[in-house]
Amino acid sequence: MAHEYRRLESLQSHLSQFLIGKHKEIRLALTCILARGHLLIEDVPGVGKTTLAEGLASCFKLRFSRIQFTSDLLPSDIVGAQIYKTSEGVFEFRKGPIFNQVVLADELNRAPPRTQSALLEAMAQRQVTVDGKTHFLLEPFIVVATQNPTEFAGTYPLPDSQLDRFLVCMSLGHLSPEDEARLILEKRPKLQTAQPIATQEELQELQAACEAIRIHPDVAHFAVQLGNLSRKHHALERGISTRAMLSLIAAAKANALWEGRDFLVPDDLRAVFIPVLAHRIVANQSESMLVDRKVAQTTLQEILDNTPNPR
Repeated sequence: MAHEYRRLESLQSHLSQFLIGKHKEIRLALTCILARGHLLIEDVPGVGKTTLAEGLASCFKLRFSRIQFTSDLLPSDIVGAQIYKTSEGVFEFRKGPIFNQVVLADELNRAPPRTQSALLEAMAQRQVTVDGKTHFLLEPFIVVATQNPTEFAGTYPLPDSQLDRFLVCMSLGHLSPEDEARLILEKRPKLQTAQPIATQEELQELQAACEAIRIHPDVAHFAVQLGNLSRKHHALERGISTRAMLSLIAAAKANALWEGRDFLVPDDLRAVFIPVLAHRIVANQSESMLVDRKVAQTTLQEILDNTPNPR
């Protein structure tokens, strides 16, 4: 596993050139990709969300597209549509920007629910269906979505089914004063001219190594115990689903790869527990996304603090 660990360290260092002061966030984003998941970034504009998405694509020379979600965006603007060719008298399917490998869904919650739902099949099954015909997407396929806080004007809260398709939800936050000064004073390399440092094949090898991580029954039962505690907690209206449990295991395996192990330990589950699950559970009597997320994070941390590792 030492070889995989060195490659991951190299990827993290490479991205840190363009997104300074965000070492932990870069690792979490790469963890999401290793686990074949989709990433949701909740934050205010201007903190580096687009830079992170473009950087993830450039690392592996993946095909990248950006979709700016607006209130007038249509599902066909995302997945594509049948176009009638008058010269030949036939319909031809014209692919939308979803037919790329890293798709940045920028400000996803500015589009109405009907347009948001155009991503569901693509994220869940790596395919889209138009006029009854299925079109398969490229591999690897990763959606990096951003959303503004729902308190911003003109936003539509993402439905639970949409949120549940994201493996990890994270925030970048503002830079520290020291890192912000570095950004101003230092000459940084341009992402647009950066050379990839790994291939698509190497990414797929890392993903396969991640899936091959072994899990002991005791660790599996510990994950189930944590999940059941979330379902019974008085502060939560709804705990984690079975899909969320499988997502937790996938992300924990990626964390084990970062640690240079080919097997899971309870601390792998702890490391990804909150970023994988906090956006999937619902707090009691919550009126705001920000309040709901804060309660969820606090409750999950309480569960972790009060649940000892298996012996």
